[in-house]
Amino acid sequence: MKADVSGKTSLGLGEIIMLPVRFAMGLIDTPLRWLQRMTGIGGMATFFLLPNMLIFGIFVLLPFFINFAYSMTGGTALFLPDRNFVGMGQYSRLFDCSNYLDPNSCAEDTFWTAVGNTGWFVVLQVTLMIGFSLVTALILNRDLTARSFWRAMFFFPVLLSPVVVGLIWKWILQRQGLLNFGLYGFGFEPYAWLNDRNWSFAATVGVSIWAHMGFYTLILLAGLQAIPKDLYEAAEMDGTRPTRAFLRITLPLLAPNLLVVIVLVLIRAVQIFDEVYVLTGGGPGTSTLYLTQYIYETGFAAQLRNPGLAAAASILMGVVLVVLTLLQLGLSRSSEKNGGRK
Repeated sequence: MKADVSGKTSLGLGEIIMLPVRFAMGLIDTPLRWLQRMTGIGGMATFFLLPNMLIFGIFVLLPFFINFAYSMTGGTALFLPDRNFVGMGQYSRLFDCSNYLDPNSCAEDTFWTAVGNTGWFVVLQVTLMIGFSLVTALILNRDLTARSFWRAMFFFPVLLSPVVVGLIWKWILQRQGLLNFGLYGFGFEPYAWLNDRNWSFAATVGVSIWAHMGFYTLILLAGLQAIPKDLYEAAEMDGTRPTRAFLRITLPLLAPNLLVVIVLVLIRAVQIFDEVYVLTGGGPGTSTLYLTQYIYETGFAAQLRNPGLAAAASILMGVVLVVLTLLQLGLSRSSEKNGGRK
């Protein structure tokens, strides 16, 4: 508010703009104060959390219960009222095996093939992803020339769509692709990498690591930068070897970030679908058929769709993810307690 030469006051432009804002805030303030008097501080917290919980209920809890209801039904009809109630029949069909290590002995052999492929994929991808991400984070945490550029380069694949990632690597690895073109210049014959069972499986693991490693590297890099440098300087003054400093200082202080990375990598690995579906389509044969693709094809893409069987498989996958996550959290807490006792 300003005063002119006549002594009268006038409003500035900013104050004029804020007038409707203040008026609107005054209208909101009155009912909120009344609500706080009626419910107290705890009630206000519930009030502000309610929109988020409502969205969570509609888009997470409700689909979960609908999916569970589908797993109790049979038939090819898509809509739930048109389907027959079969109880635990779909789960019994999935577990109908004489030898779980031999998918051919199972009533739903494709499901157990997908489970086996997913298990091997998770073991290899999670191990290699964590190893590569940790090594890359340690390197990028050093004083490098053009360090910001290299950090951006490692993070760039994360910005790409999984479909784009699959198409890029399919263009590279196909028989007439860029890799064979380069090898041909050195006298090698073209090879159909994606038609070989072993190479196609290795390709899905490698492409997944290439596409997502930058995100986990960023999490670990943030953890490394949060470690005080004074600890390393003190260890160096004591003549501590770099390997011992890494084991005694870096790893223990980086443990919370590593736990987050392990949980996220594990969930992502079990749910792998997009880039693999574009890259190999689950082939050759069923060598790269993973659990999420099995659920998709059984429920939506197969000639004889079975949404109930797909829903049962997805429920089982969700249960496994919850158990593995809780197990990792439990092991982390127990290690922290043991470390605290020491």
